[in-house]
Amino acid sequence: METFAAKGDQGNKLARFVSVYHPDGVGVPREDDPAWQDWSWFPRGGETDFKLTKVLDVLEPLRSEITFYSGLSHPSVRKVIGHANADQYLTAANTGSHGPYQNSISLDQMLAAYAGQHTRHSSLVMSTNAGTGAPRATHTSSFDQQGRPIPSLNRPKRVFDMLFVTGGKDSRDKLARSKSSLDLLIANVRSLNKKLSSHDRQTLEQYLDAVRDTEVKLLKAEQWIDAPLPKIDSSHLNLDVTVRDSRAYIQTIYELTYLAFLSDSTRVATYMMGRENTGGPQDLLARAVGLNNAHSLTHDVKKPNGWKNLGTYNRFQAEEFGRFVQKLKDTPEPNGNGTMLDNTFAMHGSASSSFHLSRNYPIISAGGKNLGFKNGRYLKFGKGNEDNQAGAGIVSDTAGWRSNQEHEEVPLAHLFVTILKRLGVETDEFAGYQGGLARV
Repeated sequence: METFAAKGDQGNKLARFVSVYHPDGVGVPREDDPAWQDWSWFPRGGETDFKLTKVLDVLEPLRSEITFYSGLSHPSVRKVIGHANADQYLTAANTGSHGPYQNSISLDQMLAAYAGQHTRHSSLVMSTNAGTGAPRATHTSSFDQQGRPIPSLNRPKRVFDMLFVTGGKDSRDKLARSKSSLDLLIANVRSLNKKLSSHDRQTLEQYLDAVRDTEVKLLKAEQWIDAPLPKIDSSHLNLDVTVRDSRAYIQTIYELTYLAFLSDSTRVATYMMGRENTGGPQDLLARAVGLNNAHSLTHDVKKPNGWKNLGTYNRFQAEEFGRFVQKLKDTPEPNGNGTMLDNTFAMHGSASSSFHLSRNYPIISAGGKNLGFKNGRYLKFGKGNEDNQAGAGIVSDTAGWRSNQEHEEVPLAHLFVTILKRLGVETDEFAGYQGGLARV
């Protein structure tokens, strides 16, 4: 495979970001449950002397490169059922559990607006399910400036072709047709606008926001049309793999992310392993560890081996994330500035902890040494839940998201401010929250 020199040595900061989201939370048995010893997700111990249970011990070889978090969540949705909370994981918006719906820009897209000016693709948006899904049942982690969901890709071959194949005369002709169609659409809309009521004009303006996004994308494509595509050896990839071969599918998604970063095709990526709100292709991912129906694992924890089964599935998720992190660590940065992991902040998490509880998000981050992040730590935030037993062992909504939680948690948005600043975005605010997260 050809080597590439990322443009971080040409006056802009080389910094990458990837977020991997997994639905349904993690296993958090009570301390008096025999399963607690081995199958509770959260580590035990202090900031540096923590111990990993069987759920996360696959990450022990990467201990010095990884940080674990507890006590973080988004305040506006702490009373939202876990089946409706993925929409706000990277936005912190008050999306609610019913009624009118409005989201806001996601963390990755704020980073893409900054880093995307240096790459062919501003960001790479992927999921197991594809598309956008529906409000409160999203298939994507990424939302644009107006809070609209950005459609995700789920077929590896389509992702690969977008990154490394689509080019030449066909692309030029397609771009010309798209621009011509868009120009005609805009002309017709302007003519129509004069005949509409004020209410209809407002609706039309919302539609035009999407049209403007398309204009920006076409302009970017035009700027890169003559730049040669990276040459990638795909002989080791099974680009036709589907989620039915779940472990191979996940590994291919991670490999495509790695190649996109290595070739500097993009510096921002998201992957949603599955939607909340039950059902869908992501249920097949549990086949990787010999189990069926991933979502039902969270409901069956009181059955024989229930906590072990959920923990084993969470372990698979951590193992594949660790494999990706290790590959970044093993790859020298093409521009000579450390390893790829040193310049990448990788985040893995969920918007639920135990059984639909939209609190205490289980989050892991890795890398970013050259960006100012110090790893090898277990960081606890908030007060009153230092042992992560709030909500532990719950198997009903009444005991979970419907119940009152007395402990205090810290807004996750403060971590997002820290990420933005260290990756080069000049801001001290995210979603209305001011300031970064202490100790990170």
